[in-house]
Amino acid sequence: MRRRPADGLEQVIAAALRVFADKGYRRTQMSDVAREMRVAPGTLYGYVAGKDALFHLVVDRAFSGEPPSAPPRLPIPAPPPGATLARLRERLTADSALPRLDSALRRPRPGDARAELEGIVGALYDRIAGAWQGIVMLERSALDWPELAHVFYAEMRRGLLQRLERYLAARGQAGVLAQTPSAAAAARFVLETVAWFAMHRHRDRDADLDDATARRITITLVANAFTRANGRARPARKESRRR
Repeated sequence: MRRRPADGLEQVIAAALRVFADKGYRRTQMSDVAREMRVAPGTLYGYVAGKDALFHLVVDRAFSGEPPSAPPRLPIPAPPPGATLARLRERLTADSALPRLDSALRRPRPGDARAELEGIVGALYDRIAGAWQGIVMLERSALDWPELAHVFYAEMRRGLLQRLERYLAARGQAGVLAQTPSAAAAARFVLETVAWFAMHRHRDRDADLDDATARRITITLVANAFTRANGRARPARKESRRR
């Protein structure tokens, strides 16, 4: 089999990632990716056997961040049935690992609650920022691919939310972070805040923020929502009763 330049394959992956993120897997055609690259459709088939092989390749690379040690033999063949979802599950499991959060869940009480929360939010931000294009691709593809939606939302995203919920509930009960009416809603607030600054802002034309500033703002906003500047928990507000 003929070997093509490695940088050509990287260009194919980058173009496919943009198109899949915009159209989703089902609606994307190989001609769309070729148009994005400004090459003839036949050129793509020198790199991958078809759309299934291309999507599998993008899934494999979008969440690893590094090319393989040895260039693959081209064209890359179509994966066996079920292989792409299995690979996605494997990649997302590794990508959703947050040692800071898991360590906090095992610790009854932190020495500095604000610093602990800031560390967790910073780690979550870095995870999402490092794979934001791949996550957008999955969100778009999940709209018309139920099995992928189950892996992404039901297995991975829900698991992360549950861990955040347990953490916030435990720290609220310990009195070191603010207690909220719903720890589940608070966990979603944290995740969605991080997701907008780390990921969705890239697709917002009015969001003029560099990554370092966006990261700093995210950490400060979330930490301030649950603690005071001195690290103490914000007191819970009592609802006024009508007489």
